[in-house]
Amino acid sequence: MSDASAGLRMLKQNRIILAVAAAVFLIIVVLETVAPANIVGAYALVLPILLVATLRSRLLMLATVIACVAATYLGLMQPTKPGRFQAAVINRTVVAGVLVMVAYMGLTREERKAREESARQALDQQTESLLRANALLVDAKDQLNRSERLAAVGQLVASVAHEVGTPLHSIAWHVQALGEEPGVTVDMKKRITVIDEQLNRVVRIIQDLLSSTRQRKPEPCWMSVEQVTAPATALMEPAFHAKGVALTSELAIGVPLVWADAGKMHQVLVNLLTNALAATPQKGTVDVRVSARAAAAEELEAGRRVAQDMSPMVVTLAVRDTGIGMPPSDIHNAFQPFFTTKEVGKGTGLGLFLSRETVHAHGGTLSLTSEQGRGTTVTITLPGKVAVPEGVV
Repeated sequence: MSDASAGLRMLKQNRIILAVAAAVFLIIVVLETVAPANIVGAYALVLPILLVATLRSRLLMLATVIACVAATYLGLMQPTKPGRFQAAVINRTVVAGVLVMVAYMGLTREERKAREESARQALDQQTESLLRANALLVDAKDQLNRSERLAAVGQLVASVAHEVGTPLHSIAWHVQALGEEPGVTVDMKKRITVIDEQLNRVVRIIQDLLSSTRQRKPEPCWMSVEQVTAPATALMEPAFHAKGVALTSELAIGVPLVWADAGKMHQVLVNLLTNALAATPQKGTVDVRVSARAAAAEELEAGRRVAQDMSPMVVTLAVRDTGIGMPPSDIHNAFQPFFTTKEVGKGTGLGLFLSRETVHAHGGTLSLTSEQGRGTTVTITLPGKVAVPEGVV
């Protein structure tokens, strides 16, 4: 739109200049007709020539020069005193030469300016392209660094899981055996319970790290969206109740089938609900809202790369909390691997990163909006398919 409006303004400006040049030319021609002996007036024809030069059109300049030269000799058509005709021809010829030279210099100057402007625009475009390429290179470098870090963590976790797994299971078995001893006091049972809980926590952390560095490729299929949301909300409901946070779920009418791997999307929703619960204070609310809308062009293209029979619709799953929200700097880094705002030992910083990777593998998107003191909303979009009733062709 901006290029089109600029072109219209330029066209309007050129028409005004051409009209002014024509008006000046006509005025000079009239003056030449009224006072043909005044050779000084003929030099005024340089004005329309200079005006037309700003249009940077050789064809218009040629027509203007021919018209001005013709107007210069127009005064010769009037009767002159005997012996003055030859001098008038010489004078008019000098004027015509001056007009031609002014036209050449003016048009040359304007064409040079046009070339400089074109070169400047080309340089600006090349600079912009280089800046974009540099930004892409920086992003690629960051992704490579993240991949290397993930690969290193994967090797480390595999080694740790192998070396630590057996001793942990042995310790856990002995702890359980101690808890079943007949002479164990209530205080000892409490301590044994704490030890057992912490051992289980260590095992879960190792399992989470191991699973996060060895991602299983999703195996999605078309299913109702309730098959995705219901198990996750049912699993998290006791934790929300224990903290005093309300968990609500809202499903819009007529939501199409969703392209999803139930197990992988269950992990994603549980992770999002866990984050929302951690950020929401007591008596707060976490809502899970499911709806559908028309797919944008890029969403349809991405979805049909993995689900060719996708309808031109996407299913949206939004997890909204009334928690503390996030500052802009944290929002920018939220999807970076190993970034976390939780205390040491309470988060790996891989949850949102891996969740987004999982959603992208489904042909969908995962986005986050947040406002400090107001809460956070994480929105998942997945390919949708309108179910055709049986018997309908």
